[in-house]
Amino acid sequence: MSTLTSGNKSLDLSSPVVMGILNATPDSFSDGGQFNSIAAACHQADVMVAQGAKFIDIGGESTRPGANAVSEADELERVLPLIEYVAKHHDVWISIDTSKPEVMRAAVNAGADLINDVRALQEPGAIEAASELNVPVCLMHMQGQPRTMQQAPAYDDVIKDINQFFKHRIEACLEAGMKRENIVLDPGFGFGKSLAHNYELLRRLSEFKPLGLPLLAGMSRKSMFGQLLNRDVSQRLSASLAGNMLAVQAGASIVRVHDVQETADMLAVLHATNHYQGIN
Repeated sequence: MSTLTSGNKSLDLSSPVVMGILNATPDSFSDGGQFNSIAAACHQADVMVAQGAKFIDIGGESTRPGANAVSEADELERVLPLIEYVAKHHDVWISIDTSKPEVMRAAVNAGADLINDVRALQEPGAIEAASELNVPVCLMHMQGQPRTMQQAPAYDDVIKDINQFFKHRIEACLEAGMKRENIVLDPGFGFGKSLAHNYELLRRLSEFKPLGLPLLAGMSRKSMFGQLLNRDVSQRLSASLAGNMLAVQAGASIVRVHDVQETADMLAVLHATNHYQGIN
């Protein structure tokens, strides 16, 4: 059984859980601007918790291809009120989606329980900040940087290359004094991967299980579905559910999604199928 601990909180990951995405940004690829006001974002957090989210993942800087950089001050202004609101009103895990050390520090001090970093703590000072804060971290694989990552992604073997990256980053975290049991791995669907890379990653996701750490899958509404099906971002729910179900069956412990209710329903059906006998 895998359990994350942060302060006096613990989260059992023996069954998969839903991480609800809350982007306080004007330019995120799927919901940019939709929750750009504090009131709208707080309401969306309420909705996602009611729908079954175990995590609220709060981000103040878009990492979509071509997105503009955001200053530390602007990012803090976007995320801190939301973290404080969720921490005050809900008994739910809060993750901060950032690569900036000072945002990590301020977010955890405001109530965040986990650092979710698309750059896997590779920015200057990030790994030191995470170790000092002593909270769980999610290390994501990304080839290149968000603004250029989709220009020409290439791998010798996408699974082996990501596996090697994870091993190096895990070792770096352990050397910095972090606890192995509080590391989560995200292979980074859509981050420096072609369409073929993304589907190979989904097909072979179980090959990361020997690392012995929880896996996070983030495919919600992504272009890997839009390109395959020729669907606009608003029409990718069914594909996202299919992708997340396959990911969970392959061993993912956390699914990061926009559509919390529908994903929670899918997980409930999957759980009943795997665990209930003699249903009348």
